[in-house]
Amino acid sequence: MCCKGFLKVMMFVFNFCIFAAGATILGVGVWVKVDSGSLLGVLNDIKDAPSELAQLANVGYLLIAIGAVLVVMGFLGCCGAIRESRCMLLMFFIIVLIIFIAEVAGAVIILVFQPVFQKLLDELSSKVIGSIREDYGKEEGLTALWNSTMTQLKCCGYRNYTDFDGSPFLSSTGNIYPETCCNSTSLTCNEGTAAMSEIDGCFEKLVDLIEHNAVVLGAVALGIAALEIAAMVVSMVLYTDIGNK
Repeated sequence: MCCKGFLKVMMFVFNFCIFAAGATILGVGVWVKVDSGSLLGVLNDIKDAPSELAQLANVGYLLIAIGAVLVVMGFLGCCGAIRESRCMLLMFFIIVLIIFIAEVAGAVIILVFQPVFQKLLDELSSKVIGSIREDYGKEEGLTALWNSTMTQLKCCGYRNYTDFDGSPFLSSTGNIYPETCCNSTSLTCNEGTAAMSEIDGCFEKLVDLIEHNAVVLGAVALGIAALEIAAMVVSMVLYTDIGNK
């Protein structure tokens, strides 16, 4: 009896952790979808961009779906343990096993896709820079999106300040670069100041952001996987124990 009570407590703890992790992933997914002022938005507007790039828009939906499923599963797992329902425990085990297999497959895809994504961004360099030199300072939507991106990521252009050479913005400002391209806002951001500031391009900043978040999400995924394995083991032990009554 004492052992079964301990298992129920452990089942509750494991599923609460799964619930919390699912809520975290759900929140990240919502943030990805809401944060439209990003370099991804700029890249999606580039003409003749590879079709693979459009699939990045689905990342937010994927995270939302995974987070929502984990939240529901954590809740159902707790209910199954408290009510001592063999049917709920068995269904919980089967569904968590399916999710676990899907997560392993997803992790493999992410590991493979990450360098591919960086390669895609690298190959897009000339097209993105061409878009900046043709439309930045002329197209309000693209200009606002770039300004938001550079402010958020603290970067300048796609590669560096030279991406703005020949753009409508420089023509209208008398060869003055965007303020984000210079360290000091008290000085005029001309070519010399921008060169001395050496502000990183948004491509490099975005890659760093992706790599950092990939490590965080990878650690969360490993933690969730461990919790799911433990929850499956405990659910089967409880399932067997209830059946032996």
